[in-house]
Amino acid sequence: MTDVLDEVRDHYRATGLTERLRAALAVFGPEAQRLTTQQLAAVDQFHTRGLMATAELAKLAGITSGMAVLDVGSGVGGPARFLAATCGCRVTGVDLSAPFVDAARYLTERTGQAAQVSFQTGSALELPFDGGRFDAALLQHVAMNISDRPLLYREIRRVLKQGGRFATYDVVLGDGKSHDDVHYPAPWARTPATSFLLPAEATREAIEAAGFRVVTSQDDSAAAKAWAAQVRTSPVPSPNLGVVMGSDFAQLAANLGRNILEDRVGILSAVFEAVSMNA
Repeated sequence: MTDVLDEVRDHYRATGLTERLRAALAVFGPEAQRLTTQQLAAVDQFHTRGLMATAELAKLAGITSGMAVLDVGSGVGGPARFLAATCGCRVTGVDLSAPFVDAARYLTERTGQAAQVSFQTGSALELPFDGGRFDAALLQHVAMNISDRPLLYREIRRVLKQGGRFATYDVVLGDGKSHDDVHYPAPWARTPATSFLLPAEATREAIEAAGFRVVTSQDDSAAAKAWAAQVRTSPVPSPNLGVVMGSDFAQLAANLGRNILEDRVGILSAVFEAVSMNA
């Protein structure tokens, strides 16, 4: 387990990330100038369909003002900042990568949201929070890096209040596909060694077994295909996720598009309610 976590951490090592972001964001003006979530969207949304997907998931989950929300695998904090700005909630992000957390804090200072959004370094398999602390939790394009799905979902259930909402937006194996069918390197794993995709049904079953009931579940693969096709023909924004993921980001993104367009992977959006384990 430790070896796999170390490999995942290495994939997101991002040494010197904050300085790279500082330099790239100079296109928006001086360091003291406040940035918006829309300006940062090309560098801080790590999942298919970007900001639009985050907005749709928040609506699906019913996130509202006053909620305490946990973003598991928060990256450099884009979804957390967007939720706070648009829903009025308080958001805590947790991520395995210390450079990502440092960068998330820096970007949150730049958007003026430090009083509403915070970040901690930690593992999704051992969340550094007391039980029953959060009203809602989000997981976007994270679970495919985690082999122990039962523990992942139990940890999320542990930190949620009874009746709390768990919203997931994740990559799943396409119908009838296996890990051998997936093109690598991909944004979440440069080799199959740190890729633990499950089919959509197996994902739902694992979540329900951890103490949740399904509120809604939908296949967003068609929307992801339309997005992937559009990305192929659109100008690459500057700055973009290459600042975060490194010089091979173009190849990672191209393989993601191939996997989606060839039905090797799909996209699952689902919301669950935390229930009693005896329910």
